[in-house]
Amino acid sequence: MSERKTLPPTYFMIFIGLSLISRFFIPLYGIIGYPWNLSGLVLIVFGIWLDLSADRKFKSVKTTVKPFESSTCLVTGGVFRFSRNPMYLGMFLMLLGGAIFLGTLSPFLIALIFAVLMDVRFIRTEEKMLHATFGEKWQSYKSKTGRWI
Repeated sequence: MSERKTLPPTYFMIFIGLSLISRFFIPLYGIIGYPWNLSGLVLIVFGIWLDLSADRKFKSVKTTVKPFESSTCLVTGGVFRFSRNPMYLGMFLMLLGGAIFLGTLSPFLIALIFAVLMDVRFIRTEEKMLHATFGEKWQSYKSKTGRWI
């Protein structure tokens, strides 16, 4: 029986919950008030767009979007021209936008922890797999495109 792995969207939903809980129960310090906190909505919308664009690109070339599964194609076009990991970046931007919207320090810390967790838990392994599968093509792409931006 294979081990069922928790996927990034599950972590993302957990971190949304942690951001809300931290805002109301351990806010630490109020740093952004109304109406400036509404600017966080821009990052949330941009993060959603980034995730959806990356997902559409994966589907258009018929390769997997799931971590730890072998890719059949190295995706370098669309939003992947600017980030090797636009879906993780999109989730981070949504959490960051949420932190701005919530206006206290603790959700910013939650967003930062999310980014580190995604890097350690998923991105490093995925990038090793891409290197093993695509070799020089991966190295060339990696040298031109940042991990996050």
